[in-house]
Amino acid sequence: MAQLHDTAARAERAFLVGVQPDGVDRPEAESLLRELKGLASSLGVEVAGELFANLRSRSAALMVGTGKADEIVNAAKACEADSIIFDAPLAPKQQRNWEELSGLPVYDRAELIIRIFGSRALTAEAELQVELARLRYELPRLAHFGHALEQQKGGHYGTRGSGEKKIELDRRVIERRIDEIKVELEQVRVRRGVQRRRREKTAIPRAAIVGYTNAGKSSLLNAAAGSGVLAEDKLFATLDATTRRLELPGGGAILLTDTVGFVRNLPHGLVEAFKATLEEATLADLLVHVVDASDPEHERHAATTAEVLEEIGAQDVPEVLVLNKIDLVDAARLEDLRRKHPHAIFVSTKTGSGLEELAGRINEVLRAGDSEREYLIPYAEHSLVSLLHREAQVLSEAQDEEGTLIRCRVPEKLESKLEKFRIERERERP
Repeated sequence: MAQLHDTAARAERAFLVGVQPDGVDRPEAESLLRELKGLASSLGVEVAGELFANLRSRSAALMVGTGKADEIVNAAKACEADSIIFDAPLAPKQQRNWEELSGLPVYDRAELIIRIFGSRALTAEAELQVELARLRYELPRLAHFGHALEQQKGGHYGTRGSGEKKIELDRRVIERRIDEIKVELEQVRVRRGVQRRRREKTAIPRAAIVGYTNAGKSSLLNAAAGSGVLAEDKLFATLDATTRRLELPGGGAILLTDTVGFVRNLPHGLVEAFKATLEEATLADLLVHVVDASDPEHERHAATTAEVLEEIGAQDVPEVLVLNKIDLVDAARLEDLRRKHPHAIFVSTKTGSGLEELAGRINEVLRAGDSEREYLIPYAEHSLVSLLHREAQVLSEAQDEEGTLIRCRVPEKLESKLEKFRIERERERP
């Protein structure tokens, strides 16, 4: 992937080009451009200037007409930009044509997001996923990337000088590395499957925290479960899934997993590459969908999250909607949001407001399918009493000469394990 402009004394300055295709209104295009600014800022790129391009008259060579192309290049040079970033996919040929026309590095939203992911990946799995997405993106762009391509042995792109020698990768080398990464990721998935089966044996239900990037998912995990996950006010601050245990009211607990944030026009290659991470959402018992209540575009962001969840097959998982950052919302707007979202939980991870209500709602949704049962647990099986205290909602408990008499709301996954201790079953015996 082409390296950022070498600006040792200052940050890279990029000229941003917003694109308004047919069928997209101007407010939506402006919203996407604002988001592109946030993405650039997340990578430490300074915005030198910006311009909108309407795609009514398209050009196969440059995507826009020649007049608009000249206007973009002149504006970028006038503000002394180091690079040009388009908020739209550029075909490999278009990217080469733009660089020849402008004499500057030119890239699109997809490449920018891949670069951000490369700078945020912390675990071996995330590094592999980013490298896979990057190589798939580079493959048809070999002429564009040239000597900037890297032959990597597992270190992630763009971070912590790993010492890889930079050489020109030909198609055969890239394809071989892609195959190697697929094998390594499959091994990671196998290990994750083993870990998941171990978790399932404990019968602790799982919830995945999902939402638009920068909605406050990591902050919610920190506030609710007392974890120490990195939480910064920037897009894609964290990429790696982190799981913490949350104790629920009335007994029982849930494993909360933070997931990578979603964004509009997320490169499909990244969705594919991160399926192992997003798999947490598809296999969860519950989704905690976090939305930034202070963002005027929160409804669009929620819709984007719903679209990605559908793409990965998690659309039917029960969901709790959480409107976060209510400390940044004035009273009138907050009241309006409550009317629009009567079933949502309103929280502030900064003040702690709403967190108890959230835990209660999670418990309520999880217990919706539970059955009320009574058991007589022999003293020799006391570990099952501890299990019920951890994973069920204990309603009453007493001791007699035979064992512990316990009434509780129990999840379906525990019923078969405890069936022989049900009081009804005992009474039916002659």
